[in-house]
This record gives sequence, structure tokens and C-alpha cells, in this order.
Amino acid sequence: MKRANGKRIGARVVSYAILLFWIVITLIPLYWMLVMSFKDTSMSASFSPEWFPKNPSVATYIRFFTETDAMRWLGNSLFISTVLTFTNVLFCSLAGYAFAKLRFPGRNTIFWMLLGTMMIPAQVTLIPVYIIVVNTLQLGNTYTAIMLPMFATVGNIFLMKQYMSTLPTTLIQAARIDGCSEWRIFYKIILPISKPGLAVLAIFTFVATWNEFFWPFLVTQTSSMRTIQIGLASFKFAEATDFGAMMAGSVIAALPMFILFFSLQKYFLQGITIGAVKG
Repeated sequence: MKRANGKRIGARVVSYAILLFWIVITLIPLYWMLVMSFKDTSMSASFSPEWFPKNPSVATYIRFFTETDAMRWLGNSLFISTVLTFTNVLFCSLAGYAFAKLRFPGRNTIFWMLLGTMMIPAQVTLIPVYIIVVNTLQLGNTYTAIMLPMFATVGNIFLMKQYMSTLPTTLIQAARIDGCSEWRIFYKIILPISKPGLAVLAIFTFVATWNEFFWPFLVTQTSSMRTIQIGLASFKFAEATDFGAMMAGSVIAALPMFILFFSLQKYFLQGITIGAVKG
């Protein structure tokens, strides 16, 4: 018995040591970004590491906001993320309800065809989508061009379908007996009891859209249409990169995500297992 307890304690110590090591490795880049954001330009470009800034300054933050279109970039990111979160919550919840609770011809075929599109790498469809949005529809360098391909994603439809499959069908059947239409059932019954799933969907969509880089970079040309991620990638002064101001911008860009995660942490964790248990 003592030997078994000793092995159990040893295994736990090793597990905690590995987790602690992984935490340190994960936090070092974030800490380095924060430290560099308080250094001046000459010190931030230095190759010698300095873990604690000797003369911390907020000049880099001031320079980031005064010498760039930072407020415009942040506003674009917030607007695009908010709109896409709303459209995904609306359309994906409707599609999820239809696939989970309604019976219609070809339901399973359509659903599996949609899932099949998730197996296609995004790089394969990138050029056709770009040609349609920019060349055919002439929507280049607009908010519509950025948002159109992400109005409702297959992954979010799958997420809501899995969640709504766990909801009791007896409530829907009772509402139908009482004469409720499908729209009223969805609005009065399904949406209220689906708030946890909708919250997970909204959070994941907002985070993914806020961090989106390549597609907005591809369809935008002017600084006024850039999001914060693209603005940071094009951060230069007179062909020289200001690393201090760039790190200050990175801190500003990451701050909403940290606030969102720590304030809604339970929903992030719930999103890992959503729809995994059916009952």
C-alpha cells in the first residue's frame, strides 16, 4: 500500500513539474512582449536580453496611437468581429436547429456534404473565393469583402447541431401540439434553453474573427480598412521597424482576448466538451 501511494505521489509530482514547465514556456513570449512594450526604440532593438526594463516608459504606447491609424484598426476589428459574431449566432443556430430537430428530405446528405467541405484545406478554396469576391462582385477593400466568406461557418453549424441534439425533443413536440409555429418554437423555446451553447459560439467566433489575419490582409489595400492584426504586420516607420511600438500594439491587440477569456472562462472550458455527451 505504501509503495502504491509513493508511486502515485511520484507520478503526481512529475505531472505537476511537466505542467509547470509548460506554463513557463508558454508565458515567456507573453512576458517578453510586455517587457519590450515599455522599452524605448533603441533598447527594444537590442539583441542583449533584458528581462526587467531599467527605465520603463509608456512612450511606445503613445507613439503607437499617435503615429499610426491604431484607433481605426481597433475599430475595424471590433466592428467586423461584432457583426460576424451576430451573423454566426443567428444563422448557425437556425441551421443547427434544422439539422438537429427537423425532418426534411436530404437532411443527412446536406449535413454530411457540409461536413465534407471542412476536409478541404482553406488554401484550396482561397483563390476561387478571392476571384468571386474581388473580381466578380467588385467588393475589394470593403467590409463586405472581409466578412462575406465568414458570415456563417460550417464548424459553427456543426457545433450548434451537436448542442441542439442534446435538447429534449418532448418540449418541441408539446409546443407543436399547442399550435406553435417552427419560428415561434425556435424563438420562444430553443433559444432560451440554448444560451450556454450560443455563448460558446459567440465567444469562439469573436476570438477567431479578432485574430483573423490572412483573408483581411488579402482583400484590403488601404490603411483605413486594415484590422489591428494587419496593422501590426505592416508596422514600419521610414522602412525601419519600431519594435517597442509594435510590442505595445501587440499588448493592446491581445488585451481584449485576455479580458474575454478570464471573464468568461467557464464558457471556454464548456466549449471543449459541448455536444460530446448526448442525453
